[in-house]
Amino acid sequence: MAGESAFKVAGVVVEVLPRQTYRVELANGHRLLAFVSASQLKEFAGLKSGETVKLQMSPGDLSQGRIIVGTKQI
Repeated sequence: MAGESAFKVAGVVVEVLPRQTYRVELANGHRLLAFVSASQLKEFAGLKSGETVKLQMSPGDLSQGRIIVGTKQI
């Protein structure tokens, strides 16, 4: 994502996958693969289905994003 203007979007975790990766659904119904950066693994270790997250995405690849903020389901 370096060198490009990344943007932020919100989504909901719909599936927890191996190796700290998640399937996230955006408000428009688009599903993508999301991951947590190595420096934030401890902070997001307990993410579960149904939790809202904020993602940072590259305009060049809309099939994946990096989780930057996670919130518990209300």
